[in-house]
Amino acid sequence: MLKRLSYRINTGLGRYFPEQRLFLKSDTDTRFIRLQPLTQAVAVTGAALCLGWTILATSILLMDSISAGSGRDQALRQQSLYEARLNALSADRDLRAVEAMRAQERFNLALKEVSDMQARLLASEDGRREMETGVEVIQNTLRRTIKERDAARTENATLTASLQEQTGSTRTGEGRIRDAAATVEALAAALSGTSEQRDSIALVAMAAREETEEIAAQKRALEVKNDMIFNRLEEAVALSMEPLDKMFRSAGMSPDDLLRTVRRGYSGQGGPLTPFTLSTKGEPLSNDEIRANAILQGLDHMNLYRLAASKSPFATPLKSGFRFTSPFGYRNDPKGAGRRLHAGTDFAAPYGTPIYATADGVVTHAGWASGYGRLVKIKHEFGIETRYAHQSNIRVKVGQRVSRGDRIGDMGNSGRSTGTHLHYEVRIGGKPVNPMTFIKAATDVF
Repeated sequence: MLKRLSYRINTGLGRYFPEQRLFLKSDTDTRFIRLQPLTQAVAVTGAALCLGWTILATSILLMDSISAGSGRDQALRQQSLYEARLNALSADRDLRAVEAMRAQERFNLALKEVSDMQARLLASEDGRREMETGVEVIQNTLRRTIKERDAARTENATLTASLQEQTGSTRTGEGRIRDAAATVEALAAALSGTSEQRDSIALVAMAAREETEEIAAQKRALEVKNDMIFNRLEEAVALSMEPLDKMFRSAGMSPDDLLRTVRRGYSGQGGPLTPFTLSTKGEPLSNDEIRANAILQGLDHMNLYRLAASKSPFATPLKSGFRFTSPFGYRNDPKGAGRRLHAGTDFAAPYGTPIYATADGVVTHAGWASGYGRLVKIKHEFGIETRYAHQSNIRVKVGQRVSRGDRIGDMGNSGRSTGTHLHYEVRIGGKPVNPMTFIKAATDVF
C-alpha cells in the first residue's frame, strides 16, 4: 500500500521534478545516488520555507528599528515639554517667593506705621488730659477769686452800715477816710485784675476746647486709618495662610498637630513681634491691640508652616528629565504575582540618573533590601519616612544627616525590577501614602 502511494506521488511530481542521479566516482569504482521526485520536492519546499522565514524576520527587524526611532523622537519631545513645564513651575515658584517677601516687607512697614501712629495718639491723649487739668485748675481759681470779691463787698457793706449806726454818717475822720479809700482802691484793683484774669482764662479754655476737638478729630482719623491698615493686613495674612493650610491637609497631615510639633522644637521667644499684653494698671487690651495680636499669631503660624514645609518631602527626587511609569495604588504585578498594592510611585530615566533627598532628615538604611534592591531610607520630622529603591549606586551612609536637594544615589535596576527606574515611597507613621500628594501640593503652593 505504501509503495503504491509512494509510486503515485513520484509519478505525479515527475512532471516538475524529473528523477536525477548523482554520480560518485572513486579510483576503483563509480557509484550514483538516485534523487526521486518526492525527495527533490521536499528539498525545494524546505529551501523555500527557509527563504520566506529569512525575508519575514528581516522585515520584522526593519519595522522594529523604524518604530524604535520614532519612539525615541517622541520621548525626546516629551522630555523637552516636561523640562519646559518644570522651568515654568520653577519661575512661578520664584515669583511667589518674591511676592511673599514683598508682602512681608509691606507688613513690617505697615506695622511700624501703626506703632508710630499709636505713639502719637497716646502723646496727643496725654496732652489733652493735661490741658483739661489746667482748664479745671484755672476755673477753680476763678471761682475762688469771685467768692473772695463777693465776700469783700459784703464786708465793706457791713462796715459801712456799722459806721453809720455809730456816727450817724458814713464819714469819719481823715484817717478812716484814707483807709477806706485805700481799701476801696485795693479792692477795685483786685476786682479789675480778677476780671482780666477771668477773661484770659476764658480765652485759654476756649482755645483748649478747640484744640481738644481738633485732637479728637485727628484721633478719629487715625482710628479710621488704623482700621483700614488692619483690614489689609488681616486679608494678606488670610490669603497667605489658606494655601499653606490646604497644602498640608491635601498631604494628609493635620495642621494643628503639625504646628504644635514645630512649636515644641522652636520654643524660643523675644524680638520685635512680641504680642501685646495687659498694662500694669490692669486695663484690658484695646480692639486694635487684639487685632494686632491676631495678625502676629497668623505670622507666627506662617513661619511655623515654613519650618514644617522645609522638613517635609514637598519636592521631586529627580531634577533631570523623567517620566512616570507606575502610580501609587493597587495594580497587576509586573512579575505576574497577581493584583497587589504598589506602595510608591515609579520614575523612569536613564541608568545612573542622580537621585536627591526630598527633605531634611537622617539616613536609617543604606544597602540591599530584598525586592527593593539597593535601598536608602531617610527619617524626617513628624513621623515621615521616604524610601528610594532599585539604585545602582548609594552615596550616603547610615546615620548621615542630609538636607533637601542632597544627592543620595544613582538610578539603577537592582532588586525585583523590570527595567531602570526609581521606586519612591512616602510613609507617615509606617503607613504608605501617595507621594504625588506631596509633590502636587508643593507644586500648587510654590
